[in-house]
Amino acid sequence: MRLTGGQKAKGGHGAGRVEVPRGLALKNMKFVLKNDRLRFEVFAKPRAKKSQIVGEREDALLVAIAAPPVDGAANEELLRTLAKALGVPLRALTLVRGDGSRTKLVEVVGISEAEARTRLLG
Repeated sequence: MRLTGGQKAKGGHGAGRVEVPRGLALKNMKFVLKNDRLRFEVFAKPRAKKSQIVGEREDALLVAIAAPPVDGAANEELLRTLAKALGVPLRALTLVRGDGSRTKLVEVVGISEAEARTRLLG
């Protein structure tokens, strides 16, 4: 299943600003540019108290998600959280791989690697 930011999943949770911990560096996180689209790995932690970028896990962005992994709710909340953090519209994000897994591949349009790193750091 390929979920794009424009699709709605049942039971969406969370709203407001995305919090980023102080001192986050994203030293190991890898970005790949493919067909003018920026791709990066995300490790999702569903059922958190609030949706926020937590840090890194190996070469992936670690994101806490305030939604259960039921009926695509966590995937939709993940895309919403990333859209807010990156300052892009929800439709600019696509979940390429990992709809049923904690490790996901996300693709974003209209942003460079340098912009993504800066915006993810808050």
